[in-house]
Amino acid sequence: MLNIENFTLHYGHSQILYDVSLEARAGEVTCVMGTNGVGKTSLIRAISGMHTRSGGDMVLDGETLGKLPPHALAQKGVAVVPQGREIFPLLSVRENLETGFACLPAKDRHIPAEIFELFPILNEFMDRRGGDLSGGQQQQLAIARALITKPKLLLLDEPTEGIQPNIIQQIGEVIRLLRKRGDMAIVLVEQYFDFAWELADRIIVLQRGAVIFAGRKESTTREEILSKVSV
Repeated sequence: MLNIENFTLHYGHSQILYDVSLEARAGEVTCVMGTNGVGKTSLIRAISGMHTRSGGDMVLDGETLGKLPPHALAQKGVAVVPQGREIFPLLSVRENLETGFACLPAKDRHIPAEIFELFPILNEFMDRRGGDLSGGQQQQLAIARALITKPKLLLLDEPTEGIQPNIIQQIGEVIRLLRKRGDMAIVLVEQYFDFAWELADRIIVLQRGAVIFAGRKESTTREEILSKVSV
């Protein structure tokens, strides 16, 4: 579903990503791991168009994509759940979900029943303001909003950060269900090692903005990957 080759990224005069390549297949979870500050979030932002890459190629579902802005990539099927969630605190849950309509044709601008099957709590809180939800509920809302767009590629940036354990478990179950559905590729950036290791089909490890490991989980061991992502 997704192939990126030789992504480079600069912030001003500083280079953040060095020739990063990544493959993510439909029906699989590709986990991007590494210590803080190695470029994981920068990679997600480059894939989603929030940062303009300096170089490299990106192919999504067989189509080569240039340096497109975020709204154009969303229309192509790229959805991102950003670190920090970035829901709209003064909008209701319903209105937050409806912001996902922007990249859909008019006929698809409705909230599918599946959203409430995955996240039942949102159905109860449709008229509650986003800012009044707990952190875990906001994370569920952020993932649901991304799914509204019917993505081919779902980018999840630290979905367990600051979330209570029972919600982490629920989010893990949702990711498994989405993987089993088989119609999207999932790229997961995650610091919580056990969560990432359990879900991963493919693993990418970054160090100082460069890939030091890339492969399927069965080609390595938990101990090997843990040693690469430990400080």
